[in-house]
Amino acid sequence: MSQAEVSAKSAAVAADIPDALTLLEADHRTVEKLFDAFEMAGDDNLEAKATLAQRACEELTIHAIVEEELLYPEAQNVLPPDEKPDVDEAYVEHFLVKTLIAKFETLKAGDKGFDATFKVMSEMVQHHVEEEEDEIFPALRRTQCDLLALGKKIAARKETLQGKLDAVGSRSVGDRS
Repeated sequence: MSQAEVSAKSAAVAADIPDALTLLEADHRTVEKLFDAFEMAGDDNLEAKATLAQRACEELTIHAIVEEELLYPEAQNVLPPDEKPDVDEAYVEHFLVKTLIAKFETLKAGDKGFDATFKVMSEMVQHHVEEEEDEIFPALRRTQCDLLALGKKIAARKETLQGKLDAVGSRSVGDRS
């Protein structure tokens, strides 16, 4: 393969990976679908609720890790001082959601508090998503941050984390869209 062909192939692979914010917005849409499906599941459909809660927790955990390891440190580096408190708030919101995720290690579908905990978690995440997409993401788009390079790092980290989850026998089922 010639150098030109290698370069063209590399460019094609790179083009398949969206920028960091597009990747993270896709995660937001995935979790919103899980929240909607949970809400539509009947009260007696405990298996569906358990599966949806598990998938949401897995998706949120991977998403939080990549934001905390890659996005938020970059945001702290490139955002002007008056926009950095938004990032600090995002870290706190992640902590609160992770606290609720941890409750699902002992709560089972049908247990008192299961549905309420999931509802509160979904409301917190929806609030967090609105703030990210209305404040942090637009602010990052206005900076010189290389969102394509960051997207590649995020995609690679997500793949690694999903591989670890699969290796330990994730209870996630179905497609991961």
